[in-house]
Parts: sequence; structure tokens; C-alpha cells
Amino acid sequence: MSVKHSLLALLYEKPRHGYELKTGFEEMVQGMWPLNAGQVYTTLDRLERDRLVETPGHDKKDRKLYTITDAGKEELWDWLEQPVGRSLFKDEFYFKFLCANHVSYENKQVMIRNQKETIIKDILHLTHLKKQMTSSHNVTMKMLIEGALLHLEADVKWLDMIAEMNN
Repeated sequence: MSVKHSLLALLYEKPRHGYELKTGFEEMVQGMWPLNAGQVYTTLDRLERDRLVETPGHDKKDRKLYTITDAGKEELWDWLEQPVGRSLFKDEFYFKFLCANHVSYENKQVMIRNQKETIIKDILHLTHLKKQMTSSHNVTMKMLIEGALLHLEADVKWLDMIAEMNN
């Protein structure tokens, strides 16, 4: 996840101060990823240094405002157009499974079962969240939840497959 680019997206809408960016981010992700205020201000400092945002002044409450620059818009569009690479072998469980095989770990079934239980809990949590969002107008977040559920279901199928192979 790119905090940098999410802040640029929020600033694309309108000028904002740091706390507004923090709350805007948390609204955008439906509170699923809390953002540390320190991270917001550190990121804003770097964005300003790189001339992707600028500060036209302060608001009525003397809070420093930020706006996106043309270079910031270009950076945002470039990022949006680039595909996201996925390195499946950097997934911690994949690596854990490789290591378990490497050392002839005898309790792989327990390891697989524990991972499957964790994924099922995630599926239940997302399913509950999806039901809560039936009245929400955030169609994008609903689609993201559906995508996450599909990934988790595929992970469960994979775990079933390796459990069968390791019997």
C-alpha cells in the first residue's frame, strides 16, 4: 500500500491539512488500515521536498494546507497506470512451508491447519463486514472485499491441496 499515493489522491480532490489527510485516508479504507499521524507528516515532508505537493498557506485555524502540484498529479497518474507486481514467494506462509520441507518438519499438517483456521477467520470477518456494508454507498470497497474473499478462498483451496499431498 502506498501512503504517498493515497495522500496525493486525497489532495487531488482539494487542499487539505495533515489531520484531514489522516481522516480522509481512514475513511477511504473504511477504517481497515489505521494511519499513524507521524507517518502522514513524514510523507508530506517528503512529498514537499520532491515538489509533488506545495503549501499555499494556512487555513482559518492556522493549520498548514497542502495542495498537489502538476508534478504530483503526473506522479499519481503514472502510479495508477503501472501494474502491481506480486511476488508470491515472499508470502510468509509460502516461505514457512518451504523451510518446513527443507528441515523435514514433521508437523506440517498442524502448520497447514493453523494457517487454514486463520484464513477462515479472515473470511468470516470480511463476510461480516460485507454484510454491514449492504447499506453503504461505497461500491469500490465492496468490490475490494469481494476480491479479498476470492483470494482467501483460493488460499484455502491451496492449503487443502498441500495438506492432501503431505499426508
